[in-house]
Amino acid sequence: MLRKRLLPVCAALCSLLLFSGSVLAEVNSVFISSRLDPNAIIITEVDIIFIYDEEISNALPDTKSAWYSNKRGFTRDAGDKMDIVNVFIPQGFDSEMASLPVRRAEALQVLVYAYHDDSKATPRDITDTANVLIEIDPFGIRVSSRD
Repeated sequence: MLRKRLLPVCAALCSLLLFSGSVLAEVNSVFISSRLDPNAIIITEVDIIFIYDEEISNALPDTKSAWYSNKRGFTRDAGDKMDIVNVFIPQGFDSEMASLPVRRAEALQVLVYAYHDDSKATPRDITDTANVLIEIDPFGIRVSSRD
């Protein structure tokens, strides 16, 4: 009798534990494309940041200019609680598939900063996007799903 009552309670607790934890990143691929003039000699820097610690996530800056002005400090302070995929894209370059970290699925949050963006641009959160497309155009960057 006790066993019959205990089984549903145990099942409910296990389900609660499984589904109440932090949602991990779904990012499987990041494809970057530049739609700028291929004859210009300009290169755009794109940073894809995989964050493994909530405290680090809360400490990251709200704007592109704040990120790039203190990028060295942020990376030094974060240590192994953050991975950065840094990609340089020449104008007019059709595509680049970014090489992502092995532990990317463990990330609590994944953000994108692009140097070509407006100085007050906020980072793009791509945590819940499996296949990401980053397009660079004359107005900044556009981030969407590549599905």
